[in-house]
Amino acid sequence: MSTAPAPDPARRGWRAWRHTTLSNAVVIGLVGFLAPGLWNAMSNLGAGGAQEPYLVNAANSLVFGIMGVLCLVGAPLANRIGLPRTLLLGAVGYPVYSAGLYANNRFGNEWLVLVGAVACGFSAGLFWASEGAVAIGYPEPAKRGRYLNIWLWFRTGGPLVGGAIVLGLNHDAGSKAKGKVGYQTYLVFIALQCVAAPVALLLSPPEKVRRADGSKVVIKTEASLGGEFRALWTACRRRDILLLLPVFWAAYFNQYSGNFQSYYFGVRARALIGFAGNFGTLLSSQLVSALLDYKRLPVKRRIEVGFCWVVVWHVIAWTYGWVVQEKYTRNPPAYDWEDKGFVEGFFVLILWDFARQALQNWLYYLVANKTDNISELTRLSGILRGQESFAQAVSFGLNTKKWVGGRVPLAVNTILLFLAAFPTWLVVRDLVPPEEDKNTASDEEGQAEEGLVVPQHLDSSEKQKFTIAKTGVEADAAV
Repeated sequence: MSTAPAPDPARRGWRAWRHTTLSNAVVIGLVGFLAPGLWNAMSNLGAGGAQEPYLVNAANSLVFGIMGVLCLVGAPLANRIGLPRTLLLGAVGYPVYSAGLYANNRFGNEWLVLVGAVACGFSAGLFWASEGAVAIGYPEPAKRGRYLNIWLWFRTGGPLVGGAIVLGLNHDAGSKAKGKVGYQTYLVFIALQCVAAPVALLLSPPEKVRRADGSKVVIKTEASLGGEFRALWTACRRRDILLLLPVFWAAYFNQYSGNFQSYYFGVRARALIGFAGNFGTLLSSQLVSALLDYKRLPVKRRIEVGFCWVVVWHVIAWTYGWVVQEKYTRNPPAYDWEDKGFVEGFFVLILWDFARQALQNWLYYLVANKTDNISELTRLSGILRGQESFAQAVSFGLNTKKWVGGRVPLAVNTILLFLAAFPTWLVVRDLVPPEEDKNTASDEEGQAEEGLVVPQHLDSSEKQKFTIAKTGVEADAAV
């Protein structure tokens, strides 16, 4: 009588690890590293590495306009076809965009840049709708800040590695002046971005995720696609979401930073900024994530302190940015990294990115604490990313024009941030995180079992009896 072969322990261990929250954080991080991370690396060069920012800004406006729509409708789609398939579709369009930049850089081709922008917009919308839900919905609630940080370290690793590649290919003395990066840069990016789609296939469906605390990912999908769209419309009309729309727009509205680089820095200085600037982003992510996972403070208090942290850094960053920009408006420089004034301008970009990263981490944590249902989180993160995308589309469109001294985009950014502060605080003030809500409910249930709270389902006669009995007990206690 033959017996079935014993399962390989190594294979069984891989299967078990593959469905852990850490494994899925690595998968989503790697896809973020390879697809939007390397896209950001090109963006960090200023104008996608081009000599003039205007065509690339127009293409990026197209990317984010399409992306905004897909982020919204991508949530119902993700809830129907599953997050792994949505992530796969969200990774395939990025290499097409990079190919367009390569063709423009080497041959002067413009139409492929726009085709790549359309492909990237469709993919990016689906990517962000799925990525945000995985990053904040898969981890245990107590570890959300930590896993947000892992995800953002990977995603920022894309610009970091991409910046190192660009710096390695554009560091010679001939790159001191203003201009464009070498076309070889884009070939490396295209090859790496093609790897993102196969990696996306490793993502676990939410029902298979194994959390360390033994809890399950809550999944409450609608019965039909129409039901998903109705649920999305309901989410869009929520008071707290409407109040958050200004900060959703303000978070990523500053796309003038790319113009700032192309106006005032040479090629290799831009390459260095694209590389070194990511360390400020990583530091910001690390600090705010440590705050958001600080166990000695309740969740609500962490969110309140995080709000104050974000406001302070935005005030510092934008005050300094205005001062330096006015100086450059009077006497426009063209800095190489060897020049004396390089660090002054570099810190404008460092502070802008530091403040923006703090806001992004905090915003995702805030949204994650509005529900414990992964399907609802997919809708909320889709709304968040969709509105951020619409804002970036408008901002890139605004920056297709060469404004005198950048005063118009800077003024729009400053006003938008100012208008966003009070509505966001109202949401923070009224927030009841799911964990605290559950704790309150469990406390009330425990008290009801002990006869300390009047159960809400008692009828009027029973409540009267309970009140009489309670009065008698209190009278005896008083005696």
